[in-house]
Amino acid sequence: MTGLATPSPIAELHGIDRVRFDAEVRPAAQPVVLRGLAADWPAVRAARTSDEALVDYLKTFSHAEPVGAIVGPPEIEGRFFYQPDMTALNFTRGRSPLDPFLDRLLRDRTVPQPYAMAVQSIPAPDLLPGFAEAQGIDLVDTQVVPRLWLGNAIRVATHYDLMENIAVVIAGRRRFTLFPPDQVANLYMGPYELTPAGTPVSMVDPDSPDLERYPRFAQAMDNAWEATLEPGDALYIPFHWWHAVASLAPVNMLCNYWWDPAPQGMANPYDALLLALFSLRTLPEDQRRVWRTMFDHLVFRTEGDPAAHLPHHVRGVLGEADRDGLEQMRAALRQSLNRS
Repeated sequence: MTGLATPSPIAELHGIDRVRFDAEVRPAAQPVVLRGLAADWPAVRAARTSDEALVDYLKTFSHAEPVGAIVGPPEIEGRFFYQPDMTALNFTRGRSPLDPFLDRLLRDRTVPQPYAMAVQSIPAPDLLPGFAEAQGIDLVDTQVVPRLWLGNAIRVATHYDLMENIAVVIAGRRRFTLFPPDQVANLYMGPYELTPAGTPVSMVDPDSPDLERYPRFAQAMDNAWEATLEPGDALYIPFHWWHAVASLAPVNMLCNYWWDPAPQGMANPYDALLLALFSLRTLPEDQRRVWRTMFDHLVFRTEGDPAAHLPHHVRGVLGEADRDGLEQMRAALRQSLNRS
């Protein structure tokens, strides 16, 4: 990436505990590498012994039921993305028992141009029953279910999660390149309707960016952060930080913990965004400015509580959100959408 800024190294912490994580790390809303967080996990110790030792260890938990997997041909060079015309993805989805998948990972280590293979984001109890109980972290609540990722040398397009995330490398090495949420305009977001990773991805290949087509990506790189993790290392990725992930070894495994500290049971902000695309985006510019002011005042509260001057019993939707109020708003919204 000649001519582009070198990403800043992500800050590192050692020996972090839950108290410090909640008091310092999460409020800062900055990514942090947690070196050696899972160094004592049995799976990490097996991976550091050899790929074969890791596979043998995983097979003590595996089962014969098929699990979801994705496969891409050698010509994609490990990058799960779109076909050139963007009407389809460049990989296929299928199902396979885990043991043959693991055996294929070992066999393909010597193949010059192997198929890209991955088992992605499967809850640990479903993929490897008992695995989560044998290793874990104390930085998140115990009800947070870890998810497992397995594959060879693949690249995941720059994307964001609508969750807090701690990603723990078990085997192989992974390079994470992160961009703050405010870089969205410089990352050239892809379509919402068809995505390789759930949420929209950046159209720019960070390893080989086309700056003639995506010139603002140079500004994104001015604000990029990067770290390479070894087995046992972890990375805290705050809510909505964009991240590209490159697995750098023929056998890779990651465990991640997603959680959402927002109040549960409320309306989905993602739905509000999609509705805004249809209801606000096409308005005249002067009207959009007015609505931006109203959102800043009422929703984002840039000037404090907009209902502080009202008695509590008449604040209505401007007061504290609760389930009853939410149901009333949902009913009003359904009625409004049915009329439009």
